[in-house]
This record gives sequence, structure tokens and C-alpha cells, in this order.
Amino acid sequence: MSDNVSHLPRELRRHTSAGAAETASNKATFTRLQDAVNSGDMELISKTIDEVVDPDVRVGTPLPVEATGAQALKQVWAIVLRAYPDLHVTVEDLIAEEGKLVARNTVTGTHQGEYMGSPPTGKSVTYNEIFIVRFVKGRIAETWGVVDVLSQMKQLGVIQA
Repeated sequence: MSDNVSHLPRELRRHTSAGAAETASNKATFTRLQDAVNSGDMELISKTIDEVVDPDVRVGTPLPVEATGAQALKQVWAIVLRAYPDLHVTVEDLIAEEGKLVARNTVTGTHQGEYMGSPPTGKSVTYNEIFIVRFVKGRIAETWGVVDVLSQMKQLGVIQA
């Protein structure tokens, strides 16, 4: 923080041009990752994860894989895209401040591969998720997510409504 704002209360410092630039950069990084995911190209997703995610990222969402860090994210996206090759994540809200970002997303896809023990149904799903992402030095260092798996399972007919 430059000396001309270090004396200001925290609430005012976040509105400095340096803070605004960091916030814009974090949003751009997150958007870049979402664009890679929406491409459906696992090679691009993996490369983008390598470039924007800390290798030891802390993932605060339970995942169905043994790996940790960035490798866990790569494995999860491979699983999800095998199940939903046409998966698309629409960012509905993107809020960022002081090194953290919150995204509210709508996810759509067609169940064309095994997912969480369920054989392909050919059914389309639409569900919501919210992620909080913390950045350190421009890279994703932590993530926490809430995914509406119950809605997903109901739409697939795995759980009765």
C-alpha cells in the first residue's frame, strides 16, 4: 500500500487505484478460468489451472478425488466433463474485494456419462452454485464452494422429488 493511503481506514483503502487494479485483475483471472471450463477442452482447462491456480491451492469443498491442490481441480473437471460434455457455467454475479471474489453461477449440461455412480440418463440439468475464491499474488490460493447437488440428483431421477 502506498504511503499516501496507509493512514486511511481499511474501508477507504480498498477503493484506491491499486486496490481497484487488483480487484479487476482477480476478476479477469477468474473469468479466464471460467472461459477455459466452458470450452470443454480438458487440455486448455489443465493449462489454465497451471497458470492461474497456486499448485497447493486449498480446496474447501468436499471433492470425490484423492488428489489435493491444483491436481484435485483438474481431476474434478475431468470427471464433470465426462459426465456433462456440454457443461456450461454462466456467472450470474461476480463480486470482488480485497483479494477475495464471490461468484454465483448457473450450471447447465446434459448427463451423457457416469456421474457419482449414476449411469448416463441423457437428461438436461440446471443447478446453482456459489464459490468464494481467495487470491494471493494474482493466483487462486483458496476456494470454497456450495453446489446444489440435491437439485442435480433430483433432475437426473437419482433422488425422488
